Amino acid sequence: MSLQIVPSPIAASIATEPIERQRPDRASIERPLSLLAELTYRCVLQCPYCSNPLRYAESRYREELDTASWMRVLEEARALGVVQLALSGGEPTLRRDILEIVGRARELGFYSTLVTAGTLLPDEKLAAYRDLGLDHVQISLQGATPQVSDLVAGSESFAEKIAAMRRVRAFDFPLTVNVVLHRLNLHQVADFIAIAEEVGADKLELANTQYHGWALLNRKLLMPTREGVRAAAEIVQRARARLGNRLEIVYVLPDYFEDYPKPCLGGWARRFLTITPNGDVLPCQAAGDISTLAFENVRETSLERIWYESSSFNAFRGHGWMPEPCRSCPRNEIDFGGCRCQAFALTGDAGATDPVCVLSPDHRIVEEAIAESAESGEDAGLLYRTPRNMRSLLKVVP
Repeated sequence: MSLQIVPSPIAASIATEPIERQRPDRASIERPLSLLAELTYRCVLQCPYCSNPLRYAESRYREELDTASWMRVLEEARALGVVQLALSGGEPTLRRDILEIVGRARELGFYSTLVTAGTLLPDEKLAAYRDLGLDHVQISLQGATPQVSDLVAGSESFAEKIAAMRRVRAFDFPLTVNVVLHRLNLHQVADFIAIAEEVGADKLELANTQYHGWALLNRKLLMPTREGVRAAAEIVQRARARLGNRLEIVYVLPDYFEDYPKPCLGGWARRFLTITPNGDVLPCQAAGDISTLAFENVRETSLERIWYESSSFNAFRGHGWMPEPCRSCPRNEIDFGGCRCQAFALTGDAGATDPVCVLSPDHRIVEEAIAESAESGEDAGLLYRTPRNMRSLLKVVP
C-alpha cells in the first residue's frame, strides 16, 4: 500500500478566537480520579490512528519533563486525589527513568498501569517492574495476524507483542490487550478474542477508532461499514456468553454509527486529566488540538491550580457553555454535550454540539463522512505517524 500525503480535512475550518467561559464555583468541581502520564512521544510504532498530536515531533514536545519534575507532578496528583495512574506515550519504556517513576508511583499509593507496545519488555525489565510494584500491564495489538498487525503498526512487531503478552502473564501481572478497531482489522475480532484467551489475558479492549488527529486524516481508509460493526458486536456477544468471567471483553462502538455521543471521559475535566511529555496539562489526550484554548504547564503552575482555576479546564464544565439543543436536552447529564475534541475537529468550534448527535445541526458532517468512506478504496494510502509526514502536514495544518 503506497503512502500518500493528504491535506488535513480540519485545516479549512479552524476557529481562532479564544474561548472565555464563566468559572464554576470551586466547591462544585470534583477531584480527579485518573491521570494519563504521557512520558514521551517517542515510539517504536507508526500507527495511522495515533492519539498523539499531529505536531508530536515539534521541539516543544522533545523537551520532556525530567525525572525530578515527574516525581513532583506525581506527588501533586496524589495530593489532588488521583488514584489511578497510566504510564503511557508514545512508548513509555523508552524513558531511561521509567523504573524510578514506577517505583515512586508505588510509594505514593497509585494503582499504576504500564501502557506499552510490548516490544521492549524483556524478562529482566518485567522482574524489575514487579519488584517495584507495578500493578498492571496493557499491551496494544494492531492486528490478529502478522500481515495486518505489521501493516497497521508500520513495523514488524506482531511476534514480539505476542511473546511479550506471555511473559507478562508469566510474571503474574494482570494483562489487558488493547485493540483499536477499524476497517483493516474489524474482520479479525474473533481472532483477537482467541489470542487474548491463548495468552491468558484478563481483559480485552476492542475499541473502534476515535477520529481525531492522525485518525481523522486517515478516516477514509479506517472507517468500517455499519454491517461490519454490527457483525463484530454479535461475535463479541457470543464470546461473552461462552467465556463468562474468564475474560472481560469491552467493545466500544464507533461514535459515527450511534445516534448520541458517548459521555467522553465522564465529561470535560470531571474525573480525568492528561499530562504531555513537555508538561502541558489537558482534560483529555486529544484536547491539545483545540487551538482556541490555552493550556497551562506544570513547569510554571501547580496541578491543583490548573485543575480548579485554569480557563481551559473550566471552559466546558457545567451547562452554562452549552448551546441548544444540548442546554435543554434531558441527556445533557448523560453525555455532557458529547466530545469537545470531536466537535472542534469537525466544525472548528469546540463549544458546538458534538456532530455525532442526531440532534446536532452539524450531523450531516458525520453522515457525509460515512458515505465518503464507503466509496473510498484501499488506494487512498495510509498516512503513518512519522516525523516526515508531520513536517509535510505543518504546511497544511494551522
